[in-house]
Parts: sequence; structure tokens; C-alpha cells
Amino acid sequence: MAPYEADDNKTAGEGEDLRASRRRRAARYVVPVTVMGVAAATIGLVPALADSGDPDLPEITAQQLIEKIAESDVQQLSGTVRISTDLGLPDLGGLESGLLSGGPAAGNEDAGSSADPSAKLTELVSGTHTLRVAADGPDRQKLSLLEDAAEYSLIHDGKDVWGYDSRSNEVYHATASEGADQPAKEVPATPKDLTDQALKAVDDTTSVTVDGTAQVAGRDAYRLVIEPKQSGSTVGAISVAVDAKTGMPLKFTLTPASGGAAVVDAGFTQVSFAKPAASTFDFTPPKGAKVTEADETAAKAPERGQKSEQDLAKELDGLKVIGEGWNSVATFDTGDRGGLPTASAGGDLGGFLGSFGDQVKGDFGSGTVFKTRLVNALITQDGELYVGAVTKDALVKAADAAK
Repeated sequence: MAPYEADDNKTAGEGEDLRASRRRRAARYVVPVTVMGVAAATIGLVPALADSGDPDLPEITAQQLIEKIAESDVQQLSGTVRISTDLGLPDLGGLESGLLSGGPAAGNEDAGSSADPSAKLTELVSGTHTLRVAADGPDRQKLSLLEDAAEYSLIHDGKDVWGYDSRSNEVYHATASEGADQPAKEVPATPKDLTDQALKAVDDTTSVTVDGTAQVAGRDAYRLVIEPKQSGSTVGAISVAVDAKTGMPLKFTLTPASGGAAVVDAGFTQVSFAKPAASTFDFTPPKGAKVTEADETAAKAPERGQKSEQDLAKELDGLKVIGEGWNSVATFDTGDRGGLPTASAGGDLGGFLGSFGDQVKGDFGSGTVFKTRLVNALITQDGELYVGAVTKDALVKAADAAK
């Protein structure tokens, strides 16, 4: 565990080597991007959680509470989750699903199956949603997104992974041997998943304290608070309600440094740690449903212009992380000289991009900053991209320092 500041002002884990330091810095970059893209979109909670007062629990230090989370081994559970995400993104009319999943936008005839989880779950990037979740060990999980008069379910049962969209009556099927269960595992689906990601970013630039107790979904919990010590980060604080008995995070809330509503509010409104019924994970394609196999989707991907993981890896091969702590900024050369089109030169596209981008100048030259309430990105006229959970001024300083 990287060093952190406990509520008794003690630190641990000093003397990390350079490689470990780089891993922590890279992890911090991953955390806000994950939250912005899919992680933030997967689980959340409205403030209407049953909070009936602060329970009287034995005192615990931040270090002990982090260890309790690490030792938590909940294998069986079922419950209801509310998702509330407010990144301050403009309404893209479904375009965000295609952008974040690497595939085409919704409505495209060649977009593949509407039940494909890699596209479906990215729809949760904004707004408030309700989920039902269930798990029975590492090989049986189910996540259902409840929609108006419809439901989307993602089921992992042994070697089979099924996605079912009741609105379109489409089914997506893959097997674990094909690696097609990865979308379900890559998308954090519980507050514990999000908390694990956040704890990877903890180091000596971070304050970690225990801030009293709470009651979440009818269960007693401790409040763990993670805050950047540095100025310049868009992250204000991360608050985690940790179940006092099992050590499992029940609620995850990320508030921005700018104030206002939480960017991500994540947690259970109801939870049980009893073994779910075996039938919970049963699935048979409904009569008349269109079934798409994962290998069919993979074969069509090049035809639709989607980039393979290898292609993306090559493009990001030159990615660097500059700065330290919560002010870390990831940068790489996009190869797109001239930057993004302006309203005058780029027509409708330039006008659209310019509508939510700020033009900036510095020692690096000029560029455009695209802002959300959490992650900001600067692309320069030279094609360099700078991105991180930092303010616009911090991005400009990073670009200046890199020259």
C-alpha cells in the first residue's frame, strides 16, 4: 500500500522505488478517466439513501479501515443500486456511446448488437439510473439496468456471458474462453470496484481520514474520506461508506473541487449478503430474439472502422505522465498537426467542438481545452494531447513545462 495520511497523522510504506512511483502516478490518471467514461457510469446513488443517523461504532483508524476493505471477501450478494453521474457533458444524442465504446454511434445500421455490453453500459455516463446486481462467487454475476418499460441484463454464468436488451429483443452471447466476459469485469459494478480504483491513487500527496459513521441501506458503516493535499486538482474529495461488519464499500461519492453536486454518487439502496437463488443466473434467449455471437462482432469490427486493442496500444505507446500526485497529467502526440478545426475552418464540426471548448494560449502555442466537472483535456495546434483531473490553468502549465 502506498503511503497515506491516517487520522492519527501516521504514515506507512515509505521508500517506494521509481517504478512503483510511476505506477501510482499512472493509476491516478486512470482513476478519473475511468470515472469519466465507464466507471462513473456504472454505479451511483442519489442522496435519498436511508440515512437514519450516525451509529455508535468502535473507533478505527484510517489504516485499519483500509486494511478492512482490502481483506473484505464478499462472494455472495444481491441488491439495488441507483446511478447518478453529473460530469457536465453536453447532450450528444447517443454519440457518447459510440465514442466511449470505440464503436459507431447508436442508430448506425452497422453498429452491431444493441445488447453488446461494451456499448450498452456506456449509456450510463450521465443521468440517474437504477440497477439490480447479484453475485454468487467469481463465476456467477448479474447486472440489470432498469429502463422505462424495458430492461437490459448482463449475465455471467460459468463459461457463458449473455447480454439481453428487452427493448430491441436482441441477445449478445460470448464465452469466457473468447475473453468476451471482459466488458463485465472492466466496468466497475459496485462501490467496492470504484473504491479499489481510488485507493490505487493514494500516496503521500493524499490525505486519508475516518470521518465518523453512517447508515447506508440499513447497515452500519464507517466514513472514509480521501482528499488531495495539492491545489490544482478538480477532485475535491472522495467519500466511501464502508460496511462495519464485512468491510465492503456500500457507498462511493466523488465531489468536485469546484463545489456543487457530486460528480459520481455511488452505492446501494438495498443489499443482502445471502446466497442468491440459482435461477437468478439462468438465461435462455427469448423466442424470436436476434442473437449475435461475440466472434461475429469481432469479425465485423474492422469493416466498421473500429480500432483493435493492438492499434490503440500502438497509438498510446508514447503516452507519458508528467507532474505528480493528483496534479498528474497524461500526454501523448496524436499526430494530428493543426489541432482541432475551428468554427471558421471546420464548418459544422468546428462549430460543434468550439461550442464547449475554450481557446487557450501559452508558451506551448495555442490549443483548445475541453472541460467536464472532473476530467479536462487540452489539444494543441501541434497535435499534443494533455488530459487529467486538473484545472484548465494546470493543463496550460503542464503544456508550457513540456516545451
